[in-house]
Amino acid sequence: MTKVSKKEETRKRIINAASQAFRSNGYAGIGVDGIAKEAGVTSGAFYAHLGSKEGAFEVALSVGLDEVITAIPEFQRQHGKQWLVAFSDYYLSQSHRENLSCGCAMTTLSPEVVRTKPQLQSLYEEKMKEIVALVAQGIEGDSKEECIAKGWALLGVLIGGLTTARAVASIKTADQIATSIKSAVINIAGNIKESTT
Repeated sequence: MTKVSKKEETRKRIINAASQAFRSNGYAGIGVDGIAKEAGVTSGAFYAHLGSKEGAFEVALSVGLDEVITAIPEFQRQHGKQWLVAFSDYYLSQSHRENLSCGCAMTTLSPEVVRTKPQLQSLYEEKMKEIVALVAQGIEGDSKEECIAKGWALLGVLIGGLTTARAVASIKTADQIATSIKSAVINIAGNIKESTT
């Protein structure tokens, strides 16, 4: 096991702080000083590691979407044909709804990407295509194109559903939204594939 250097530990701490801050507060809702304070470092250390607020957002976006890229195959392996039910249950659960800072980057950061430069939108598109391809591998369809189309639809419904459930005031309404969204997701998916890995 390799020893992580102090510099690497500091960088990781700054990235984690930036990721949680952007998910909780949005891009405009937190500054460099706030992220540095959350990470327990100086603003100078922040700039030394990530260069700028925009640089921090790019890293946070990449790390956040990579979490999903890692999670989906794990759900597919652990839950077999029930993977999408398990994933939807987790995704729309009350604990995930209430945890903005550690919640899914697809939901919290997508609206922020809309207002960024094309380079970041290209990064987002590349990662989202990878996520869709993973979803598509876990569902059945008459063609690869159909599975990809279902994958985009599933993600759109889940992301929109989580956003809506988070925005309402009452847990009862949020639970109703979650139940409806889970049902819609299963209907869109149709037959689910057993993981081959």
